[in-house]
Amino acid sequence: MSSNIDICRNWSKMGIMGGTFNPIHYGHLLLAQWAMEEASLDGVLFMPTGNSYMKESSEILSGPERLAMTKLATADRDCFACSDLEIKRSGNTYTYETLEILHKLYPGTQLYFIIGADCLFSIEEWRCAEQIFQSCTFLAAARNGMGMDALEQKRQELLCRYGADIHLMEFPHIEISSTDIRRRCKQGRSIRYLVPDGVREYIESKNYYRG
Repeated sequence: MSSNIDICRNWSKMGIMGGTFNPIHYGHLLLAQWAMEEASLDGVLFMPTGNSYMKESSEILSGPERLAMTKLATADRDCFACSDLEIKRSGNTYTYETLEILHKLYPGTQLYFIIGADCLFSIEEWRCAEQIFQSCTFLAAARNGMGMDALEQKRQELLCRYGADIHLMEFPHIEISSTDIRRRCKQGRSIRYLVPDGVREYIESKNYYRG
């Protein structure tokens, strides 16, 4: 676990922000802050993914490198913490297993899993989806322009089928993506203002994503 992980033990409502974070950027940080305010969370735990069975790994930096960038991005916020839980696990990592471990580490803590609302249409394909729905509350960020009627219909469907506790929250559309950041690095273009300065300096010092 990261050096500030113990602060999580004081949180009764914990947000879980999973992602490849390849690299982490301001869109991720804004979503975490947004969710924290929307659901009155005590803090958000950032968790870089390990070996995801749903991701192509050819362009993904090692877990320790992505964790290092995540720590740099969140270092100035006491309400943000980082975990190496997934990157330390061997083999494919699954959300239901992660939630099991978190419940053991933080008994009595309410877990809120932060996702993009478009994931609601594929989440039933996740390994042991029913168990996931029983293990946490979902905070689903709907970007401006997404069809809220369709999202609400899907939310109701998952509620009826699994008893899923899903809260939709409107979130501004942020035109920042890790894919674009990697492309800009490869082209020798600046990523200033897309990622925190500490992350940018780390990427530049390591000459990452240059192809």
